[in-house]
Amino acid sequence: MSEQQGAPEQLAAGKSQGGAGATYKVVVFEFENFCGKKVELSAECKNVIEKGCEKVGSIIVESGPWVAFERQAFGGEQFVLEKGEYPRWSTWTNSQTNNYLLSLRPLKVDSADHKLHLFENPGFAGRKMEIVDDDVPSLWVHGFQDRVASIKATNGAWVGYMFPGYRGRQYIIENGDYKHWNDWGASTPQIQSVRRVRDMQWHKRGCFIVRIILFSVPTSYNSRNNIWLMVLVYISFFRMVVG
Repeated sequence: MSEQQGAPEQLAAGKSQGGAGATYKVVVFEFENFCGKKVELSAECKNVIEKGCEKVGSIIVESGPWVAFERQAFGGEQFVLEKGEYPRWSTWTNSQTNNYLLSLRPLKVDSADHKLHLFENPGFAGRKMEIVDDDVPSLWVHGFQDRVASIKATNGAWVGYMFPGYRGRQYIIENGDYKHWNDWGASTPQIQSVRRVRDMQWHKRGCFIVRIILFSVPTSYNSRNNIWLMVLVYISFFRMVVG
């Protein structure tokens, strides 16, 4: 894509304090299955190595939600962490490109309600889709294809995914205006599924519910023969949440 702009202001650490009255606690472990050295956090951490944890192999979120980052100072790939246990990398991401998780911060959720506007072009231009208090496993089903170049988040916190069925890279969308995909940390304007981030402050039974989703995905948007594949997507990452 030819459209580019500067560093994303929306991902600044100033958004790390969380909602009013919210409490946060996360425990990171050096190895899988909650083994090895552990570090407890109740506020943002720009570098877990400085806390004495050379790497992160498993995580327990006691209260949240949180967002973790591939690099120090909240940079690189993003990972949403809602309340629950994450015994290995595959439980918090299915797009792992390395084994780095070096910084974390609380994720701000401003209300129990969720409202989001997606736009096809930068600067809130082009086709528009409104999502209110719902999760959307496939934007294709709603005729929005896969290009999302700007976003207005008016309520709640959201996470967008590169592929249908909440798969691929994750992009955190907190309350605010995102005029360009660089603002949410993406290098291309590709989002194909979106869901709400749940905060235990309002949603006592928690987070992301496991669902089996059946939907259609075109093999080629411009294909003349209009072949459609029926894809059964199993949402593999889930959280056992105690209300």
